[in-house]
Amino acid sequence: MIQKNAIVIYKNQPAIVLDFEGEKFTISWCVSRATSTGKKATFAEQKVREKDITVLFSSGANEGVSFLEKILSRADALCVDEKLRAGIKEAHELLLSDEEADLIPFLELFELVCSEKPNPLDCWGVYSALSLSHEFFSHILNGAIFFKARTFEEIEAIEKKEFEKAHADELRAAFISRLKKNALLPEDSALMGDVEAFALGKTDKSRTLREAGFQETVEKAHKILLETGLWTITRNPYPLRWGLSAKSASESLPSPPKDEERVVIPGVSYAIDNAWSNDPDDAISFDGEYLWVHVADPASVVFPDSTIDKIARARGSTLYIPEGASMMLSPDCLEHYALGLTEESFALSFKIKINKDDFSVESCEVLRSIVKVKRYTYEQADTLCDTPQLAPLFEIAEKNIERRKKSGSVEISIPEVHIFVDSESKKVSIEPVPHPKSADVVREAMLLAGEGAAHFALSNRIPFPFVSQDVPAIPQEIPSGLAGQFRLRRCMRKRSVGVTPAMHAGLGLSLYAQVTSPLRRYGDLIAHEQLRSFLKKEKLIDKDELLLRVSAGEEASQAAKKAERNSRLHWTLVYLLQNPDWTGEAICVDKSRDFPIFFIPSLGMEIALPENSCELNERVRVKPSKIDIPTLSSVFSTM
Repeated sequence: MIQKNAIVIYKNQPAIVLDFEGEKFTISWCVSRATSTGKKATFAEQKVREKDITVLFSSGANEGVSFLEKILSRADALCVDEKLRAGIKEAHELLLSDEEADLIPFLELFELVCSEKPNPLDCWGVYSALSLSHEFFSHILNGAIFFKARTFEEIEAIEKKEFEKAHADELRAAFISRLKKNALLPEDSALMGDVEAFALGKTDKSRTLREAGFQETVEKAHKILLETGLWTITRNPYPLRWGLSAKSASESLPSPPKDEERVVIPGVSYAIDNAWSNDPDDAISFDGEYLWVHVADPASVVFPDSTIDKIARARGSTLYIPEGASMMLSPDCLEHYALGLTEESFALSFKIKINKDDFSVESCEVLRSIVKVKRYTYEQADTLCDTPQLAPLFEIAEKNIERRKKSGSVEISIPEVHIFVDSESKKVSIEPVPHPKSADVVREAMLLAGEGAAHFALSNRIPFPFVSQDVPAIPQEIPSGLAGQFRLRRCMRKRSVGVTPAMHAGLGLSLYAQVTSPLRRYGDLIAHEQLRSFLKKEKLIDKDELLLRVSAGEEASQAAKKAERNSRLHWTLVYLLQNPDWTGEAICVDKSRDFPIFFIPSLGMEIALPENSCELNERVRVKPSKIDIPTLSSVFSTM
């Protein structure tokens, strides 16, 4: 029980208990301290509860405010008293050497520090000196005051921090000077946080770059981080710079609803993909009359404007960079929604009837289904092209390619490479991507599913994300070889995603939508949401709202594509630095600019050779003479 005349702490100031009644205590406390400008200390009486005050000394302050003034005056003297300072140091060393020492009550520490029994006049001064010291810190436990000795490491850290605060300007100037000379110390890395944040696109300014007189560009920040050793060449800043996460989505999808009515599709369908793919989201088959395209069905649990839908919309698509994939939906969804990972897979299936005369899509039905799926790599599927199971699919692909060509489709074939980064060694590998026949089979089946879905949506008046592309302006004369492929690519118009049906000239299709990758593309996912709502006779997203959501997803997807492109170039340049003796073949693909452009098939990379006189499709041997990681630029020379 707190007694009258006890010295207590209230709002970190000394106070004296004048009286008490029930649960209320009347105290006199120091509202404000005296200042060097002559302003006097002010005191006030106040009623408080027991939980608001902490007992410092149980009694002895029987002179009221006058004694409180003496306590404060005595405290000012004790805080600079050398003898008390020495006593604190000795007590600290003694307690630190005692392995069993932990929390020590204030009054016991008072006696140890002062070598005398505690008294009311000195209690606040000793408490203040201990609280201000580096050696001890206070701790309130059950309304009582305890102190604990800090370790020497903790004291050193506090002293260093106080020194840095007191000498902040001169320390900052010394750091900037070292930065200008590219002579940073290891501890300077803590001061480079704003440069790193700027290089990653997290901020639009850098105080450090500005003070050092450097240009405030992300390329300059990247260059400085490399030169000072804070970053290595294997640091890829582009996903973060484009506002993207390098980690996959973490919000788990529920398992598919077991009570939903689904059609069991007879026979086996085939999921054909690259050997390194681990997220198969489509499978195909032909039953003699209908082409079946089965697609993963995450929209069975991802509903319009739900949390997962919003997360997917913000990502736009799965981010594929050489370090690995950052998935649009949580990776654990593959267990339930990827096709062919279990004996039976749940799917949204497109049952497509093809007109035998002109090979157009005659009809398309959309079904919630259960399918049996067998997985093949492209290479495996190629070896089975003449089997009864796959031969019809190869024939369908050939005929659909012919149909699209007659409708003006533009086929562009440019060599591609697969870039892989080992997660531990950061060593880069680059391999050519083969173009197996079965890749055409999968592509044409996906195009037919997209075309069928677009017609299904239009005929049923479903607001839908249609994909279109204007007719390209292709000149009458196109160069032969690879140069011609690059010329065609330059002619192509940008694709458009909207709610108004329109022709996709590049594909040679009068109507088209993307519906075959809902695990990887938000546009496909929202298309599935609309189709499912229609099948269940639920409310559809209206055109205006659909356009807003599709546009947001498309914007994020475009950012992902830019990050992927920059990341691929970044790691290609790292590969060249890791392989300084590299040489390779380059093909002249463009002479319409101020300097000829060459393409290196083994790297999937375009370069300029300003001093080179050549003909289109001419081949030369090249080697890199300069690589600049921050600017993603390079200089090559012929051999």
